[in-house]
Amino acid sequence: MTYIFWIGITLFTFFIEERISVFHVSANFITVLVYYAGITKGELGGMFLGSIIGFIEDSLSGGFLGPNLLSKGMVGYFSSFMSGSFFRWTPFLGAIGIGVLTIMDTSIVFITRSFFDHTPTTIKAASFIIFLQSSINIPFGLFIRPKNIQKTGR
Repeated sequence: MTYIFWIGITLFTFFIEERISVFHVSANFITVLVYYAGITKGELGGMFLGSIIGFIEDSLSGGFLGPNLLSKGMVGYFSSFMSGSFFRWTPFLGAIGIGVLTIMDTSIVFITRSFFDHTPTTIKAASFIIFLQSSINIPFGLFIRPKNIQKTGR
């Protein structure tokens, strides 16, 4: 049942992601979804769900398979360290983490497409896209919290 939920929310996120753009740059909400999967499901679960979501994204994009599969798998794996096993989680750390992981995700996709296919855009335009997508995702890091964090009365 949870896999049906994840498939539904992933397809809904793809649908929403294509309709929202800032300065003609589409948002990267899939990375937020993978970040959430990594925080809540741990290293293996986050990497598995991230790879599946990346495979779906590669399949829908019409390009070759691999760039999003690799990048989303890495985001799912590295976001699991934000849940308190390596760092002490705070909302500020969550915002920094999702910003850095969005930069990593988009950079990996750009680099792998540049190496194995034609360069999708110039480095200057790619830097702008990476910065803008990261800026859009940063506020989500303030609200996504690991399950093992207890709410305190402070």
